[in-house]
Amino acid sequence: MAENLFDLTGQLALITGASRGLGQYFGRALARAGADLIITSRKKADLAPFVTEIEALGRKAHPLELDVRDHESILTMSAAAEQIGQVHILVNNAGCNVRKPAVDVTWDDYNLILETNLRGSFFVAQQIAKQMIPHRYGRIVNIGSVTSVFGFAGLAPYTASRGGIRQLTMSLADEWGRDGITVNCLAPGWFQTAQNKVLYENQEWVDYLVDRIPLKRPGEPHDLDGAVVFLASEASRYITGQTLLVDGGISTGATRATVQLASKS
Repeated sequence: MAENLFDLTGQLALITGASRGLGQYFGRALARAGADLIITSRKKADLAPFVTEIEALGRKAHPLELDVRDHESILTMSAAAEQIGQVHILVNNAGCNVRKPAVDVTWDDYNLILETNLRGSFFVAQQIAKQMIPHRYGRIVNIGSVTSVFGFAGLAPYTASRGGIRQLTMSLADEWGRDGITVNCLAPGWFQTAQNKVLYENQEWVDYLVDRIPLKRPGEPHDLDGAVVFLASEASRYITGQTLLVDGGISTGATRATVQLASKS
């Protein structure tokens, strides 16, 4: 057994959706723990600055083009990844969202979200698992959301996709556990990203949100570092099929049953 259960030295991690946002934070955390990276984006050129950043940390970063809505693109990326080396870790991060009242969601809106977040995650996991199975080792981290377990108005297709990720995680964990592969879901709460930046410009909404979070602040990207390294490492070797919520406690329900009392100092 490794002396440091969180050490990823000598491992290769594949991260989808790594041209911006949380995907890059996941990549930095894994690189600092010792992993080399394969990073993907729909446009390979968008990955160039991040490659430079990871190399400055002393790790390798291999950029690959990937559109998770295109099956041929997934197959091409998977074949290229296999040529780079044995993939030990997959972080299934690529995703999108469309915020609309349910009555205004279009057929195309729904397809975009489900095809990206749920179907894409499955077929990427499928192809990378095929490479992991002969080695009898793998760590798959599907990125879900607090909406994997909690409903929010205006996010109907998104919550459907993230709820599906949680169920998919459990099914794949059961199927691939015999092959030495763990499959878990990392579910962030409310974090400011490129997708939702406009929300955080509304101070009234931010105050409302913070009031519902027991830790009294939205998430900061580094709050996810420990969780992704944990699920990618030997420290989580007997954990599979689980959803790890990193949400400041908002999934407790955050609805008061009594008058809020000031904390005593």
